[in-house]
Amino acid sequence: MQITDNHVVSLTYILKDDNDNILDQSDDGSFCYLHGAGNIIPGLEKALTGKQAGDEMSVSIAPEEGYGIRDDEKMQQVAREMFPPEQDIEAGMQFHAEGPEGQTVVVTVAAIDGDQVTIDGNHPLASVQLNFDVKIMNIRDASSEELEHGHVHGPEGHAHD
Repeated sequence: MQITDNHVVSLTYILKDDNDNILDQSDDGSFCYLHGAGNIIPGLEKALTGKQAGDEMSVSIAPEEGYGIRDDEKMQQVAREMFPPEQDIEAGMQFHAEGPEGQTVVVTVAAIDGDQVTIDGNHPLASVQLNFDVKIMNIRDASSEELEHGHVHGPEGHAHD
């Protein structure tokens, strides 16, 4: 079976930057995604299309096909009072915030200056060349429920909040 839209794919991978630093990995075959549903970065999804179980590949994904190019417009200063008062705030911490269209976005605290907190709405891997070593472990047809929900469900099903 080849990887095409509406298939559930399980794989192992190691993700490195151009300096050979490991950024992420999953080596037990438990990483699964629904192909064609936008569950993984576009460049990797394109590279996996047409592959089969057992195939191994190395692929380099440009930022434009990964997490995008860093955008300085996504940096902003907000008042400390925007954060929970009991929460200690430190640079590098990540929080969920509401984006311009009401969507949930993850922001990273870039700096703290008194009562002002600089947050960064860029993905931490924005502008990073992504180098994957991938092995495709399994491919199966997605269930109707997975297709309806747009993501993979585990063996016991999936409960939505």
